[in-house]
Amino acid sequence: MPAEWERHDATWLAWPKNPLTFPPEVIKKVESAFAEMVRALAPGEAVHVLVDDATAEERVKAMVSSGNVVFHLVPTADVWVRDYGPIFVTDGKKVAATKWTFNAWGGKYDDLLADDVVGRTIASLTGLQAFEAGIVLEGGSIDVNGRGTCLTTTQCLLNRNRNPRLDKHKLEKHLLDNLGVRRVVWLGRGIAGDDTDGHVDDIARFVDRAKVVCMAEDDRHNENHKPLKENLDILTRWQGPDGERLDVVQVSMPDIVESEGPLPASYANFYIGNSAVLLPVFGCRNDDKAIEAVSGLFKGRKVVPIDCTGLVYGFGAIHCVTQQQPAPLAPG
Repeated sequence: MPAEWERHDATWLAWPKNPLTFPPEVIKKVESAFAEMVRALAPGEAVHVLVDDATAEERVKAMVSSGNVVFHLVPTADVWVRDYGPIFVTDGKKVAATKWTFNAWGGKYDDLLADDVVGRTIASLTGLQAFEAGIVLEGGSIDVNGRGTCLTTTQCLLNRNRNPRLDKHKLEKHLLDNLGVRRVVWLGRGIAGDDTDGHVDDIARFVDRAKVVCMAEDDRHNENHKPLKENLDILTRWQGPDGERLDVVQVSMPDIVESEGPLPASYANFYIGNSAVLLPVFGCRNDDKAIEAVSGLFKGRKVVPIDCTGLVYGFGAIHCVTQQQPAPLAPG
């Protein structure tokens, strides 16, 4: 599995419309965020957008008003293509799709289980060779450096609501066989409000082969302080089999964003496109610090802040709704 910053052929998105996820008072802000994402990504790569029907396609085309966008009439239950879409791999010359079982984050949302089939549809639309992994895994639960090292959490991957018969060793074997992962950094718990059982893309992300952004909560009374501090300690202590260490960059969490309870707002939920990095912001005092920190990590790519106060209402942000399709190496 290539790192996210390696060159893409395309990014995949599913246009928002589920009223249970994004009610009428929120959906316009969410669509605005999606339109910004498409416009920011399209200059650097093709953007494939799933819409329910031709009427939706025409309406979204008017909102996006950008070239290099391909629409597919593929009905979806929701937007979380990172989790139900295929995960792409490459041998350097060819790209293939691996399809993992999507069970709606441990069976939490029966109405979203149909999106498991959408993942297979995306793989088919690419025309690439596809492989069935045969176990439950969501794309947001892992992050890789493209050199065989993977970040994940015990809270999610070892949760009994995913693969109750698989222990750490067996899960690592599946990651090796399907994604080429040789080293796994096991973090602990995720952030408050995260209904995915601790997806790593809200906690820590590779930004190059040995550098990791790790979220930190400065307020000791905040419920995120302890789990994020524990994850930071794991990252700073980690040492690979050849003595390799990680360079850890701390970024402070946004202020707590709440509806009826805390929402999983995190600056780590950014997406790295070919020419732009899409960074979620939340109208918080730490937004500017996050923009400055992330901009310093991606020379040559424009960091585009996108208001995700609507999107996070659905318990996710930019990384959760995007999936990269890597490009093969150029001939020669």
